[in-house]
Amino acid sequence: MPELSKESRRFIDDLRLYLFSSGKNSEEINEIAEELEVHLAEAEQNGKPIEQVVGDSPKEYMEMISGEMKFDKKGWLKYIPLIVFGVISFSVIGQLMENMKLSYSYAMIGGSVIMSILFILMIFGVFKYTTSRQVSRVKEFFLIMIPIFVNMVLFMSLVFWDMYTEMPGIELGVTASMSVGVILLAILIWISVWAKTAVLPVMLAAVHVPELLLRMTSLGLEARLITGLLITYAVIGLYFFYTVKKMKKAEAAAG
Repeated sequence: MPELSKESRRFIDDLRLYLFSSGKNSEEINEIAEELEVHLAEAEQNGKPIEQVVGDSPKEYMEMISGEMKFDKKGWLKYIPLIVFGVISFSVIGQLMENMKLSYSYAMIGGSVIMSILFILMIFGVFKYTTSRQVSRVKEFFLIMIPIFVNMVLFMSLVFWDMYTEMPGIELGVTASMSVGVILLAILIWISVWAKTAVLPVMLAAVHVPELLLRMTSLGLEARLITGLLITYAVIGLYFFYTVKKMKKAEAAAG
């Protein structure tokens, strides 16, 4: 089969992500994508534009395909726990760096699960919006950052509330806590590889590594908090700058 144009390749990738974000079966998504790839290749060989195959509205085409497919309940029973654990790994790894033990109130656990599900709904909503409207990669990147930052703020608020409120909960020993940490770290890496982005590991490092290093200094608690916050924002800002610059360069090469 001849190589597809970048426009056709991106449309297929966007369709895959749209259908996945809509809860469709992975095998069915692959079958539809492969069938569409054949049609697009034939159209390009005959000098026809992509609109001859998918119509003038990518959104309508994707909605039509999605409407013909069933929601994959069984498949999503596997994905949702993985994504939830990946999101809550921020607070877990931070606490392990603090005292090697995990201690959470039931309110913290329940709130983490609820906010993780909210994050999933928000991020998949963004995926469906960006893929169906063929927005630029730079705009797509910034839109994806919205649910990530919202979720970070909510988690930080929940953590502070949990710190200053006495509530019943559970406490794990060192061995059990470290085992949980290793499992969550592996899930975090899997999610990053699957999503083809280093956003989560970079954010995790930006939040926790400065704090860990500053503990080795003679700075007071307040100075450490302020310095750590500045370093965190600087690292995240540099990563965003690098990512946006890379995306603009790729789009310029494609255009």
